[in-house]
Amino acid sequence: MEQKKATKRPTLKELASEAGVSVASASYALNGTGSVGEKTREHILEVARRIGYRQNAAARAMKIGRSGTMGLVVPDLTNPFFPSLAQSVIQTARAHGYGVFVTDTEGDEALEGAALAMLADRGVDGVIWFPVRDHDSSGGALEGIPTIVIDRALPGFDGVVADCAEGGRLAARHLLDAGHRRIGIISGPDDILSMRQRCEAARALVAAEGELAFFAHNAFSIDLEPAVAAALDTPGLTAVFAGADVIAVGVLRHLAATGRRAPDDLSVVGFDDIPWSELTTPPLTTIDLPLQSMANEAVEALVRKIERGTGTRRTVTVDTGLVKRATVRRI
Repeated sequence: MEQKKATKRPTLKELASEAGVSVASASYALNGTGSVGEKTREHILEVARRIGYRQNAAARAMKIGRSGTMGLVVPDLTNPFFPSLAQSVIQTARAHGYGVFVTDTEGDEALEGAALAMLADRGVDGVIWFPVRDHDSSGGALEGIPTIVIDRALPGFDGVVADCAEGGRLAARHLLDAGHRRIGIISGPDDILSMRQRCEAARALVAAEGELAFFAHNAFSIDLEPAVAAALDTPGLTAVFAGADVIAVGVLRHLAATGRRAPDDLSVVGFDDIPWSELTTPPLTTIDLPLQSMANEAVEALVRKIERGTGTRRTVTVDTGLVKRATVRRI
C-alpha cells in the first residue's frame, strides 16, 4: 500500500515568490518591521493564509527579541477565583497577540519562586503575578522582566489592585441598613494586605454603628476552623461578613449541616463574586472583585511595558461593588 508523503510546509522564499515580493519584504510584513506599505503587507498576509504559511515561533522570537508569550502565576487553581482570573487574562492577552503560560504555586512561596524562575528561563516577554502573600519570593528571577503584580503590595513592582477597603464598607453598610446590629466578621489570612483592608474597614463601620459579635480568621477554604464554627453560635448573632466567598460558602454549608439556613437564621455576605456564589442555595450576596477589569488593566499595562519600555511605576485601583442576591434579610 502506497504511503502518502507528508505535506511540506511552505517556506518564506516560496511565500515571497507567490506574493511577488522580495524575501525581505515578506519577512518585514510578517514581523511588523521594516518599510512595507499597508496594502503590500495585507497582500502578503493574505497570500500566507492562502498557502498555509506559518512562521517558526522560535526563529521569529530570535529575530524580534520577543517570544509572544507571557506568564501568569497564581496561588491556587482549586479556588474558583483563580481559574476565572486566568480565563480573563488569557482572553485579553490573546486579543493583544500573546499566548499565556499559567502556573499554580499551591500557596507555597518556595514553589512560587521556582515557578517564576521557570517562566524566566522559558523566555516569556513578561509576567502577571498574583503572589501568595505580600512578600517578594522571586529571588531576583524577574530582574529585567516586565512584571505586573495583582492584588498585592510589593515594593518595586507595578500593580493592579481593587479598592478592598471600600468593598468591606459596602458589605458592612448593607448589613447595617438591613437592620442587623450583632455582626460577626470572618477574615481570611491576615498576612495579606487586601484581606486586612476589607475586614478592618468592615470592622470599623460595624463597631461605629452596631456591635461586633466576633472577629475570627479562617484559611481560604470551605472547611471552617473549629473556632469559627463555634463563633457562629454566638448569642444574638444575626449576620456575618466573610472576607472571601470560599469562606462564605463554608458558612452556608455549616448552617445546612446544623439544621439552619441563610438568611432565615443568619444573613451572610461574601467577597470576590466567584462563580460558586451564584450557585449556592440560596445565591450568595457578595462584593464584586472585578476580575475582568483587573485582568484587562494587568495585561494592557504589561503589554505597554513590553513594547514601550519601563516608564514610571504605578498602581491602578479598580472599584468594587455590592452584588445583592438572597442571603441577607431585613430585620
